[in-house]
Amino acid sequence: MREEHRNDSVNGPKTGRIGDRPYWALNLSILIRAAHQVGAAVFLAAYLLDAIPGPPKLYVMLALISGSLLLISEWLRHRQIFRETAGMITLVKILLLGAAYHGYLPLTETVLLAFVFASIGAHAPKKVRHRLLF
Repeated sequence: MREEHRNDSVNGPKTGRIGDRPYWALNLSILIRAAHQVGAAVFLAAYLLDAIPGPPKLYVMLALISGSLLLISEWLRHRQIFRETAGMITLVKILLLGAAYHGYLPLTETVLLAFVFASIGAHAPKKVRHRLLF
């Protein structure tokens, strides 16, 4: 598998190495991302709207499994994902959701913060999202 660094300028921020990802994996990741958004939307709505006592287990599992598959899909292309901004945002999101679930942080506010943080990170420009932090 070919890997290369994506640096447009010598003085610009360093980004992680990228490798080839099969086209079928890209197409599959689009479907997985859609499933993840459905699971995550129900998860978020359950805590924000108080319409149900908590998110249904089916949607929690959908969000967890699809999120894990998305991380694997991204790792196929971005081999240094855990050294990049995107990987750190994912780690912080998981830690925030875990802390909220276990009662260390206020549930509703922390879940909302995790989703806003993840959304900003997911929509940041590539040079920001895949910038090497260490």
